[in-house]
Amino acid sequence: MNGWLVIPAAELHERFSRSSGPGGQSVNTADSRVELSFDVEHSAALPEWARTRALERLAGRLAGGVLTIAASEQRSQLANRQAARVRLADLLRDAIAPPPRPRVPTRPGRAANERRLQAKRSRAAVKRTRRYDDRNPDLACSGGRAVDHLTRAAIIRAHARDSLCAVSTSRS
Repeated sequence: MNGWLVIPAAELHERFSRSSGPGGQSVNTADSRVELSFDVEHSAALPEWARTRALERLAGRLAGGVLTIAASEQRSQLANRQAARVRLADLLRDAIAPPPRPRVPTRPGRAANERRLQAKRSRAAVKRTRRYDDRNPDLACSGGRAVDHLTRAAIIRAHARDSLCAVSTSRS
């Protein structure tokens, strides 16, 4: 399986059956599907720490402490046997691997915080220029505001106010 752990073939149990899918003339006669079983709970090849870690991490895939892998992708029995062994090795390698280091929470740096606050200020400034405020006559007469969200009556009031602002600015 890896450099320090080798599972003897005597601890692996293979069962063959007919596979579904393509197969040509030999589809009903060749037993190309492989079920590879490995008894994780009673294996002598696994050290105690690896066995407990594998039993804990593979609990959802084990049936009575036995890990079973089925392979039927290939048409030949030999290719399916090799695929099942590779899959078993990958599963066990991942199961007995040491747990990942816990994440150490960090705080964002001062420059990152300043960039975030500057971006917030610039977005607020953009939104402030788009805002329509009927209490502030300076904003009411300014152009470039979005009036698509206003009701019809508010648009009529805004046009009346704009014409009054235009008249009042032309007299002075």
